[in-house]
Amino acid sequence: MRVAHESAAGAERTLATTVEFADGLFSQGIGLMFRRSVPDDFALVFRFGRVTTRGLHMVFVPFDIDAVWLVDGEVQAVERMRAWRGTGRAKADTVIELPAGAADGVEPGDTVRVLDETGADVTAGEG
Repeated sequence: MRVAHESAAGAERTLATTVEFADGLFSQGIGLMFRRSVPDDFALVFRFGRVTTRGLHMVFVPFDIDAVWLVDGEVQAVERMRAWRGTGRAKADTVIELPAGAADGVEPGDTVRVLDETGADVTAGEG
């Protein structure tokens, strides 16, 4: 599985190849809290059933991250979130958390999708 980015200009690249999903209420509530670090090629994907404003916080997350808010795969917002005290909010049906710097160059209007081994988009799917 991988997280793929396509810029509005059509350039493609892989943002992460180690993908974890936070689909349950507990895993979504915990997110990256209490982890000491994540691999450079890591993504934590939060898939929700509908579009609404999604807030993130960095309480008990001791490292900076990049957060990407998506609606139907289209980037709505990207933010560098600071360890322990960062917060962010944007409309989304999917939120992806990446190591700091991994989302450099990702802009609103770009496309970000989670693809399985066959190349099928699982961004909006369950599991």
